[in-house]
Amino acid sequence: MMICQGREVSAAQVEWLRQWIVSHGHLSRHRLAHELCRVWNWTTPTGQRKHFAARSFLLKLEQRGWITLPPVRASMRRTRPGAVAELPLAILPDARPITARLADLRPLQVLIAQQRSVEEYRFAHYVAQYHYLGFTGTVGENLKYLVRDRDGRDLACLLFGSAAWKTAPRDRFIGWSDPARRRNVNLLTNNTRFLLLPWVRVEHLASHILGLVVRRLNADWQAKYGHPVHLVETFVERDRFRGTCYRAANWLCVGQTRGRSRQDRDQTLRVPIKDIYLYPLTAHFREALGRVEA
Repeated sequence: MMICQGREVSAAQVEWLRQWIVSHGHLSRHRLAHELCRVWNWTTPTGQRKHFAARSFLLKLEQRGWITLPPVRASMRRTRPGAVAELPLAILPDARPITARLADLRPLQVLIAQQRSVEEYRFAHYVAQYHYLGFTGTVGENLKYLVRDRDGRDLACLLFGSAAWKTAPRDRFIGWSDPARRRNVNLLTNNTRFLLLPWVRVEHLASHILGLVVRRLNADWQAKYGHPVHLVETFVERDRFRGTCYRAANWLCVGQTRGRSRQDRDQTLRVPIKDIYLYPLTAHFREALGRVEA
């Protein structure tokens, strides 16, 4: 038995997948993922097929040499990997400096950037242009927020997505066993992007935004995906940032990563060490996440 994309997979299932892919060789990778969701009944609690998770699952199996997928069809290739569409002129941002006091901007507007909305276009443009990690889109369950001031000026972007599969300081904080983690890691989310737009210079704004968003995050996740999230995590590069806004917003630093990538199967690739910050979203989060009782 092996674990891939948080799912236990037996050798018999891998062999079945090989034969199934061969027998469906006329389908694209996209259609294979959809069909696999149907065959395996791989859905969210609200009944939506988890085709993004299935696509990632198949790609990971192929990367490990366990299956062979059909070639990527030419019509599905992007002209530039990771490219984000340019903003239409009608929705270009106002990039004039914002240096007011926080009180002069409130109340802030926290908007969910819905798919194909103006807010989503702006979100993608901002994060791709101004966040040091860039932006190439999302996979799996996620929420994108665009924050504006009371006059409708864009201030910040936040992205929440899948939590890290395994990180020792976080798992010790929760009190998880490996089986409990495998069952419940989908009840966590990771703040993978937080961007204050570069022309915004307002004291205490970042921590205020974090507070606004985490107070609504669980309800927003429940509304979109039909299940709660009980804890949010983020990883802050120690050589690049101090994590001041997270500490000011009462997030807890529970330790550091070990400087290795989850893609580094041979443990030879070094990546920046990051501080691990956590914020509980529900009062009894440890019980909800299945901690091991002492």
